[in-house]
Amino acid sequence: MTTKYEPGTVLTGKVTGIQPYGAFVALDDQTQGLVHISEIKHGFVKDIHEFLSVGDEVNVKVLEVNADNGKISLSIKATEEPPAKPKVVKPSKPANVSTAETSGEGFNTLKDKLQEWIKQSDNKDLLKK
Repeated sequence: MTTKYEPGTVLTGKVTGIQPYGAFVALDDQTQGLVHISEIKHGFVKDIHEFLSVGDEVNVKVLEVNADNGKISLSIKATEEPPAKPKVVKPSKPANVSTAETSGEGFNTLKDKLQEWIKQSDNKDLLKK
């Protein structure tokens, strides 16, 4: 029964049942296989019912045939083109001279700032006297 299905074969089947973990697909009158939820489509599938209904005809690819227990693993997403990856636009590199450097503001070393703070403190003390 299952020996006539070889891994890599693409077939058309009919969805006969849906469970939270996958969908059962009839390949003929006597044989059915399971499309695991991760093989429904490219990307994340939270609820199989959003993509499949009982009675739907689907193209499936045979992933594995276990002759010992008669189970057939199927994939729908293996019959479809993967979605194109979106192009990532990299930010342009900043100019060599930043606006902070040209305006005189920006980061100074602690040593430089300390001298500035001491002068400011001395000026405030003189104003209070």
